[in-house]
Amino acid sequence: MAQKRPYQRCTQCVMDTTDSKIIFDEQGVCDHCRNYEKNIKPYWKPEENRFDELEELAKKIRKSGKGKEYDCILGLSGGADSSYLAYIAKEVMHLRPLVFVVDTGWNLNVAVENIEKIVKGLELDMYTEVVRWKEMADLQLSFFKASISSCDQPQDHAIFAALYNYAVKHKIKYVLTGSNSATEFIRPPVEWIYMNDTVMLKDIHRRFGKVPLKTYPLCGMLKYKILYRFFYGMKRAFPLDYVVYDKEKAMELLHEKYGWTKYENKHYENVFTRFFEGYYLPHKFGFDTRKNVCSTQILTGTMTRDEALKILETSPYDPEQMEMDKEYVAKKMGITAEEFDKIIEQPNKTPADYKNQMWIIKFGVFLSKIFGSENRNLRV
Repeated sequence: MAQKRPYQRCTQCVMDTTDSKIIFDEQGVCDHCRNYEKNIKPYWKPEENRFDELEELAKKIRKSGKGKEYDCILGLSGGADSSYLAYIAKEVMHLRPLVFVVDTGWNLNVAVENIEKIVKGLELDMYTEVVRWKEMADLQLSFFKASISSCDQPQDHAIFAALYNYAVKHKIKYVLTGSNSATEFIRPPVEWIYMNDTVMLKDIHRRFGKVPLKTYPLCGMLKYKILYRFFYGMKRAFPLDYVVYDKEKAMELLHEKYGWTKYENKHYENVFTRFFEGYYLPHKFGFDTRKNVCSTQILTGTMTRDEALKILETSPYDPEQMEMDKEYVAKKMGITAEEFDKIIEQPNKTPADYKNQMWIIKFGVFLSKIFGSENRNLRV
């Protein structure tokens, strides 16, 4: 029987052995930090605007959209990254983006209001795709019954799948994303949040679901990385990697110009995600996604390690709010809070307990690292 690994935390960031694949060197520094120092820091210029390169990208996008109503599309959640992306696209790159919003049934009013403020302030057109609630709720409940850590996959997958499917259907070549090196080069380990595996999604729904997925948007990895990219010409662009992206200053700008409102934590514009990251993951699996967010900020110099440790000593969110959220999430999924507690307390499982595409993801990560298209620390 394998012995439990002794607890250890990185001496440079705050990642620890709740990431079971983490590796420490003789100085106690983890492989997340060493990956940053070797593969990201030498090439990433966080205090240098690369406006020439950004303009070259903008020219390509404008050229691809010549004669069309929109030259690109971007997903807007109301969060800081996507809101600042909309600002950069319109005011700095001078593009004609279509704002794409996916209504999964969970957004808080502050997110809806932020979306409205950004769209109105930048005078952009917006399209909203509403995911059929009965399908979404049934799929999310199925994931909880599966007792794995990836219970945000139904929502996460629907958002990007709907965006990519719409872009291809309407022949919009460029999809702009707010994903960026400044705030996301240390990702949650795959075992914390294993996402976007349509094979696993369908298997879990087959076992635990009751409502047929007739309209739920699907877009597997092979579809968007190969079919959409190489056969339909869809391209993803990352404008925030070309500009100095100080998130605090970006949020101040958004607030001053458009009245945008800051959230308590990253991704807390959404009730489900707040409950999932703030309670479900740490309570059931011991996974705290604040660790990778804070570790990124430590390495970029926007937060000290001591500040991060103090944050991690606090609860992800107020216990009273958590209880209200739990009852709300349970009710929306059609069960009682007591039934939900019993489901949550079931023995933990992993994606290996279900059909999955892990081998394809591993192969994709391997190829991405060989060709240099992915330097963030993905270990599967």
